[in-house]
Amino acid sequence: MQRLEQEGDIAADYLEELLDIADLDGDLDMDVEGDRAAVSIVGADLSQLVGRNGEVLEALQELTRLAVYRETGERSRLMLDISGYRAEQRKRLLELAEVSIEKVKSSGAPLSLEPMSAFERKVVHDAVAAAGLSSESEGAEPRRHVVILPA
Repeated sequence: MQRLEQEGDIAADYLEELLDIADLDGDLDMDVEGDRAAVSIVGADLSQLVGRNGEVLEALQELTRLAVYRETGERSRLMLDISGYRAEQRKRLLELAEVSIEKVKSSGAPLSLEPMSAFERKVVHDAVAAAGLSSESEGAEPRRHVVILPA
């Protein structure tokens, strides 16, 4: 727990500097979610930090993880959210997973979903497992996708 809090502090310092350099206003919120540190930035208009389909957010998350690695020498699984983008994305993915799980249960046939990022696939895999089914990722980036398997 202490290590994750340290990761959050390092990430927050890095992101505060980034916001200052970019002359953007944003408030940082740090938390520990399960086995990873989570940092959220909320503010006026931070859409340029999210980018199209979260591409800039993904890049900022990787840069922040590198900043944590530079300080600690350990690989970080830190999650970054900006303006609630990931929270909204998670909600949408859980709804998709729920509908897809019902389709697989009723049809008894595997169902392939559209290509997704690693974050998106993880959300779907977790929802499928919680529903008592199994799933696997297939394909290569950027076309990697989830296949939900019948029981």
